[in-house]
Amino acid sequence: MFTGIVTDIGTIAAASRQGDLRVEVSTSYDVDTIDLGASISCSGVCLTVVDKAPGRVAFDVSAETVSRTASDMWTAGRRLNLERALRLGDELGGHIVTGHVDGIGTVAEWREEGSSHRLTIAADKELAPYVAAKGSITVDGVSLTVNAVADQADGTCHFTLNIIPHTAEVTTLGALKPGDAVNLEIDVLARYLQRMQSLRA
Repeated sequence: MFTGIVTDIGTIAAASRQGDLRVEVSTSYDVDTIDLGASISCSGVCLTVVDKAPGRVAFDVSAETVSRTASDMWTAGRRLNLERALRLGDELGGHIVTGHVDGIGTVAEWREEGSSHRLTIAADKELAPYVAAKGSITVDGVSLTVNAVADQADGTCHFTLNIIPHTAEVTTLGALKPGDAVNLEIDVLARYLQRMQSLRA
């Protein structure tokens, strides 16, 4: 379980096939405090630490995970938003995040708005019903609040987010550009409400 509050930006130092994809990520975390088997969110994907060395942690990424996450995400040099798992007593600064990607969004617009940036993301029709204005969503592991939603004729939607300078600086969101793919996780509460609504129909 996570909160969507990024605490480090890691970089994939190496990626190699060992059955699954073995990914080594450089990090500023004190790896002595990270146990093997611990969970770390990597740009919104909950992964298990399978090896570690000073300044590095390693994960095995299954073919299923690769197929369900943003294209080219698991390549050497890729920067990842990192968050260690929530511990009892930690501050819940974002919202409840599971680290399970629900779908891929595409950056439709990224433009300056005052000192912040306005980020517009296109989501497919499977995710559209779960996106609501003033609701929470996780983009590449970052907890954000949806400003507005524009439903499209084909059932998809475009939703907008405000990215303040601090968020742009301490996450990978500041480097986004139109056409980039991003990992999306809908609010877990929205998921359950939609399920309840479907059963009533």
